[in-house]
Amino acid sequence: MKPKQTFQFNTISEFHQMSGLPKPEHPLVSVVDYSLVEYATDEKEISWVQHFYSVGLKRGINGKFRYGQQQYDFDEGLISFVSPGQLINITVDKPVVKPTGILLFFHPDFLWNTSLAKTIRQYDFFGYAVNEALFMSEKEEMVIKGIMENIQHEYHSNIDKFSQNIIVAQIELLLNYCERFYQRQFITRKINNHQILTKLEDVLDRYFNNAELLSKGLPSVQFIAEELAVSPNYLSSLLKVLTGQSTQHHIHEKLIEKAKEKLSTTSLSVSEIAYELGFEHSQSFSKLFKSKTNLSPGEFRQSFN
Repeated sequence: MKPKQTFQFNTISEFHQMSGLPKPEHPLVSVVDYSLVEYATDEKEISWVQHFYSVGLKRGINGKFRYGQQQYDFDEGLISFVSPGQLINITVDKPVVKPTGILLFFHPDFLWNTSLAKTIRQYDFFGYAVNEALFMSEKEEMVIKGIMENIQHEYHSNIDKFSQNIIVAQIELLLNYCERFYQRQFITRKINNHQILTKLEDVLDRYFNNAELLSKGLPSVQFIAEELAVSPNYLSSLLKVLTGQSTQHHIHEKLIEKAKEKLSTTSLSVSEIAYELGFEHSQSFSKLFKSKTNLSPGEFRQSFN
């Protein structure tokens, strides 16, 4: 059953009120103990959209958490990221043991007139789905908790002209550590990541061998990501770490592979091959082919004669 209502949290204060937390000491930034969260609703399923950032380090959650269209069972300590405008959906059972963790909230207005206001969009993990959350070692958890506690200590102190810059610097430090830990995760979770690479190859093979290619054109990054059940941002980040290439590059590599096969084993014209590979105009195909091989399709074919 779908939740009866989707809450809209425009401010951190509104979220605190819904979560049974005391009023935040600062209207634009807050650090809270996750074990104190008690959602003020009798519904088993809660859905909301928040208009601020959150970084949540959580462990021992009894229930399910949906971020966008993805769902994940929390049975390990991990950290997830939510950006303004994201849809959150939680199905929570009555816990036998209270979940633990620490939550950081900060409003975009808090970053105003700082360098992080522009660079925060460069952190791809704010676009990851929850099943692509960051799994952390105990040592990594201590690093993240330490930074969050530093932020909490700073806004509990007397606010002065240095406070915003110090807190923003701590948030940026936190995000940079998370980026480092994600890079580590891409490398260390080898079995799972290599399965994605194998599935990527299978998806591209099926697509380029399918007659629907004529009507659908080249596969989009969004389509490939959906087939692999990951978000486009996560797939792109993973491929860049594992292969040094973007998702779009892998799509083009498969395209060039099929084009070479047709140029070398059939008598189809370049225009016919372009059409079969989903190009409306053969010039676009020829331009892409040459950019990838330094040869025109005709020159490549001639090399086999």
